[in-house]
Amino acid sequence: MISRRFFLASTAGFALTPEFTVASDEVPTMLDHILLGCNDLDRGIDFVEKHTGVRAAFGGVHPGRGTRNALLSLGERHYLEIIAPDPQQPGAPDHYGLLKLTEPRLVGWAAHPGDLNRFAIRLRDAGLAFDGPNPGSRKRPDGRLLQWKTLNLKDDLGGLLPFFIEWSTDTIHPSVDSPAGCKIVHFEYAGPDSDGVGRIFDLMGLEILAEVGEKSQIRGSINGPEGKIFDVTS
Repeated sequence: MISRRFFLASTAGFALTPEFTVASDEVPTMLDHILLGCNDLDRGIDFVEKHTGVRAAFGGVHPGRGTRNALLSLGERHYLEIIAPDPQQPGAPDHYGLLKLTEPRLVGWAAHPGDLNRFAIRLRDAGLAFDGPNPGSRKRPDGRLLQWKTLNLKDDLGGLLPFFIEWSTDTIHPSVDSPAGCKIVHFEYAGPDSDGVGRIFDLMGLEILAEVGEKSQIRGSINGPEGKIFDVTS
């Protein structure tokens, strides 16, 4: 279980201080990665570098899904995935609506709860419908194959709820060898139904802060080199 001390922020807004940056070591272990969607990968990489000072590295393509990505480490077991349409896969389904984006924004996030077969039992007992676990893979530019399993909720509230991932034991987690220098220090849900979404988080064992807000969204802050802050929202 993740402590509710994770990502504490005032309801009036969020302001980073040096003390808060130190406390960011309490980032929950279940948060695997966040997905920043954009309509062009090169522009997305430039956008992130401008705001963090770190340039993400090309990760590879997702065959059959119509996307490719670039990755940036956000600390131990956490990373940022910049995801965009793959020009070499025209006509592929646009699952995240990337082609319609006019500026980069969060389009989803992933959590790693451990053994997905055991986690599936928890979701089933909680009455939450899902697909999986299903195998997935991606070949890196250096030829190394990354392998994982994913479990997806039937209704993820448009990306506000996570999908779940279990990495193969012989796969290096992307946070280990992606460009370093950044750290995620804030992540939360905000929306008018914060109590309802918070209860779903609890059913899944994700005790992530659910704040009251006018618009339903996920949002976070990334601390770059020299304390440069990059705020991201869905």
